[in-house]
Amino acid sequence: MAKKFSGVAAFEGNPKWEQMIKRRRPIYSRGNDLRSEFWRDYTRILHSSAYRRLKHKTQVFYSPQNDHICTRIEHVNHVESVSYTIANYLGLNTELTKAISCAHDLGHAPFGHEGERVITQIAQRDISVKFWHEQNGLFFADYLEFLEDDKKNLQPLNLTYAVRDGIISHCGEVDQNSLKPRQEAIDLYQYSHPDQYPPYTWEACVVKISDKISYLGRDIEDALTLGILTTDNLRELSDILELKNDKLINNTIIINTLIEDLCRNSSPETGLTLSEKTYRTLTAIKNFNYKYIYQNERLKASNRYIKLMLNEIYETLKKTYAGKDTKEEIQKLGKYYPNLSRNFLNWISDYWDLERKRPEVLVETVYKVSKDEKSYYKAILDYISGMTDKYAIDTYNELISF
Repeated sequence: MAKKFSGVAAFEGNPKWEQMIKRRRPIYSRGNDLRSEFWRDYTRILHSSAYRRLKHKTQVFYSPQNDHICTRIEHVNHVESVSYTIANYLGLNTELTKAISCAHDLGHAPFGHEGERVITQIAQRDISVKFWHEQNGLFFADYLEFLEDDKKNLQPLNLTYAVRDGIISHCGEVDQNSLKPRQEAIDLYQYSHPDQYPPYTWEACVVKISDKISYLGRDIEDALTLGILTTDNLRELSDILELKNDKLINNTIIINTLIEDLCRNSSPETGLTLSEKTYRTLTAIKNFNYKYIYQNERLKASNRYIKLMLNEIYETLKKTYAGKDTKEEIQKLGKYYPNLSRNFLNWISDYWDLERKRPEVLVETVYKVSKDEKSYYKAILDYISGMTDKYAIDTYNELISF
């Protein structure tokens, strides 16, 4: 039955409504805005720099010259499409699913999950924390991304609680076959690891599942395009999908099967649920992808290159730490690496406790560089995590050029 979740959807009248639309600070109003709270979030995210950079970030395969290989922004659009289909059928708030989907990967590192692994290794070693893109996305939205207000000042995105919650709770590794939202509103910085808590809204639960549905099928399609999978692999996948011919394998079949089954079997009482048979298929597809795609031998050479690049950029900037004199050390770096020196200084001076570059930036101090070495290291990692693939490569090339 369609619209069976309409009674628990994120609309006015829901007992959670006031918390859902709550923002960290008052947001300016022109008095004639035609948008809802969640649609306003959607457009704010759409105009953010972090969202724009997703078009030049790897999803799984680093292949910038191939227009037919999925990038991070395409993946975001796929999640938006899948979540809209599910939410619309179930009677949930599609404006909220669109906003969460659009924002869910704002904190993703360059070069996909390999870039995330490299940054995690550095973060655990130097500042004793684990980098994970869900939390990084929330941090970017709350502190690092700016939009111009009606007085020409630059302020953080200041998103609603429901969208912020959807960002940090979106982890696509859904390993249980029934997903329901939590009831309590928590400080979202209580999260210490991905998937620690279920999302706060049914809409965020939909995005969480849509993330997995979207990437599993598309990653297979990309692997087929690049010739990653062997004939034996395709036979195994045909058996998993119960297809008589491996030539029938495509993203459409995988996604349609999962969406239709989820919509048919879900209810507010049982949660977002797949049939046992389809859930086993989903798990088998995930295992197939990890075995034959994500751990494929052909990815190892690029992974070594990615590790080298990101470590060299980090170590070069790390050496410039000098407490209150850090700005001067960054400027000295410009003798050999003018682009890195200028670009990093332009970026960090909006956020640190040293000389602030622009008075129109209305944001609290993010990095206490004058007294805290680890705060500076975190700033470097945040800077690297925001890079596009191409910008990271260009930066590394400057480091090795004479």
